Amino acid sequence: MAKSKVKIGTILLYVILIALTILFLAPIFMVLMNSFKGKLYISSEPFKLPTSVTFVGLNNYIGGITKTNFLTSFGYSLFITIASTAVIIFFTSMTAWYITRVKTKFTGFLYYLIVFSMIVPFQMVMFTMTKIANMLHLDNPVGIIVLYLGFGAGLSVFMYCGFVKSIPVEIEEAAMIDGCNPIQTFFFIVVPLLKPITITITILNVMWIWNDYLLPYLVLGSEYKTIPTAVQYLRGGYGAIDMGAMMALLVLAIVPIVIFYLTCQKYIIEGIAAGAVKG
Repeated sequence: MAKSKVKIGTILLYVILIALTILFLAPIFMVLMNSFKGKLYISSEPFKLPTSVTFVGLNNYIGGITKTNFLTSFGYSLFITIASTAVIIFFTSMTAWYITRVKTKFTGFLYYLIVFSMIVPFQMVMFTMTKIANMLHLDNPVGIIVLYLGFGAGLSVFMYCGFVKSIPVEIEEAAMIDGCNPIQTFFFIVVPLLKPITITITILNVMWIWNDYLLPYLVLGSEYKTIPTAVQYLRGGYGAIDMGAMMALLVLAIVPIVIFYLTCQKYIIEGIAAGAVKG
């Protein structure tokens, strides 16, 4: 009887998971399906598969790439995402190591100040931030990296601190006895041990920065359009939207991040668990 209940519970769990999978994948499938339809049929037949009448091949992709100068936007998005993530990883890992290993009132205050920044809504500071970014000439693809470092530091430092606490301090002491200075100890001893949490933080930041629309729109404007910003420029006058081209560009924007996520997703649970419950 007990085995029967367990079996029913397992089947029910699988049914729920399959239903959730379909629910989450359905919007992506609809975008992909409609990217091959004529724009008139997307509104009238959004849930139907392309037919010989509605199918337009790669016309939506070619039109979207041409209208938005997609390759340039892709380059800006790629540069900003990679550079911002690298800067976040570099500085927050060192900050977390220092905060965790040096126990003073200052490091305690610094930790809580950084963590507190996570709960400040972006909408509360976006206009002031945009003005300051303009004054300091940060309104370009290089300057926006500094802004992403500020907004991404809170979660990254929090997760790194939790993971560093799980690293035995004796390993670092042994390295220093062997002649390593603090910089050598960090880069040659600590950094390799941070690999699981570093991959997790990298995934989270890449997905956030790649898909971010509001910060590049406010800071960079139309001069340096990232992919999310470029998609919005498919809107025409009087609310007209080229839905076919928009669907095609959304597919092109999704594909790189999905490939990246599937490549690295096995590290997410390991890194989050290690960074959240240790210490």
